[in-house]
Order: sequence, then structure tokens, then C-alpha cells
Amino acid sequence: MAVVLLVISCTNQKNPSGDKTTDAPLHETYWQLTEMMGKAIQPQSGLRDIYMILTEENSRVHGFSGCNNFSGDYELKEANRLSFSQMISTKMACLNVMETETQFLNLLQQTDSYYLNRDTLQLIRARMAPLAKFRAKH
Repeated sequence: MAVVLLVISCTNQKNPSGDKTTDAPLHETYWQLTEMMGKAIQPQSGLRDIYMILTEENSRVHGFSGCNNFSGDYELKEANRLSFSQMISTKMACLNVMETETQFLNLLQQTDSYYLNRDTLQLIRARMAPLAKFRAKH
């Protein structure tokens, strides 16, 4: 009985909420945008998610920014440093999403670090409030 209680106690300490969320890797994960500049991003009916995927093999990022597909390079350094460069995107115009898309692509260029916790990724500039938050979509 004591062994069972000990195992339960250790399990609860490792994951106090009791959820079954696993740690998502930074690379090869579909990162869906959930917040930008402190404002929640709600998926709109009939529209695709704004997302990005970081590919480890060639240090490339690609995704969808609300209206257009985008891609570019990224660089990881020590201490969770992250920067994006050489960003390109298709050039379609869409109603009601262009402001969000422009803001999203600009914040990628401003990013200088990241914070990853379980299935949440935050892009940060100069240790300030997160520019953007993403959730791993499984």
C-alpha cells in the first residue's frame, strides 16, 4: 500500500494538473497561433489556422499566415535564441485578414528568442511580453 501511495504521489508532483499533455518538440511540430501581442487569435469558421512548422534538417520555417503561405530561414543559438530571416510569402490579397497577416509576419522578423513549455511555444523580443503564442496541434 505504501508503494502505491508513493507512486501516485510522485506522478502527481510531475504533472499536478493530471492532464496527459506531452512535451512537444520545437521542430517538426504544427504550431498553431493562439495569441498575438496579447490578443487571443480565434480560428474563424471556414478559414485555415495561422501556423508554422520549423524543419530541423535545413533550418527552414514554413506555414500559413492567414492569407498566404510563407517560408524562410531560422537560426537557433544558445540560451533559446531564435531569429528568422529571408522570409518570403505568396502575394494573394484576402478580405479581413491582411492586417493580422502583416502583423504576424512582422513579429517573426522581430523575434530574438523563444520559450517552450509542454505544448506551448512563445516567441519573444528582448525578454518582454511574448510577441506570439502557439499551441502544438496534434
